Amino acid sequence: MRKSRVGTQISVLLVDDHAVVREGYRRLLESDGQLRVVGEASNSAEALSRDRELAPDVIVLDIALPGVSGIETLRRITARRPAARVLMFSMYQDAIYASRAFKAGALGYVSKSSAPELLIEAVRAVADGRQYVSPDVHQAMTTFLSGTSDLAHLLSSREYEVLRLLTSGCGMNEIGEQLGISAKTVANLQSSIKQKLGANTALQLMVIARQAGIS
Repeated sequence: MRKSRVGTQISVLLVDDHAVVREGYRRLLESDGQLRVVGEASNSAEALSRDRELAPDVIVLDIALPGVSGIETLRRITARRPAARVLMFSMYQDAIYASRAFKAGALGYVSKSSAPELLIEAVRAVADGRQYVSPDVHQAMTTFLSGTSDLAHLLSSREYEVLRLLTSGCGMNEIGEQLGISAKTVANLQSSIKQKLGANTALQLMVIARQAGIS
């Protein structure tokens, strides 16, 4: 049986690369007396370190982190601490990002264009072990999943990260360094992605990725 959190504080770790943005989130969340921000991080390495140190009830994690992405950070956090409850908070409303986040282990996804009170509602829900999706993202996911071309389900989490980094202009060596794998493994993954998506060239792969909203 799930334990009620009534009367207890919910500890939150904020992960975003902009200090001013984090300060705004901190003030918003702590305006609710039950929520307490216990730590902040500006990149993946800091997020992993702070999570290891604090084991917060909820991690509010941005997707667009410098270097290692929020999705890859999420994957590493949940691989090490399966019980971690992560809420993705992102500028991206695209369904494919939300779909990848949930596949990597997120419990919630809220777009930054959502009303402020929705973030508080989402943190409370995730802390209670409930899935939460902001209305705009939910609508996008409903439309996306009803289509026939669902890259989020065609590719593995690792393949998706490689494709995202390729689309952003990263080279094989750079991708390998960011994901902690060899350039040869990156090349093998690229070949697998091409086969799954029916692309014969790198250019065709980029076109398919961009049409799917990956950037």
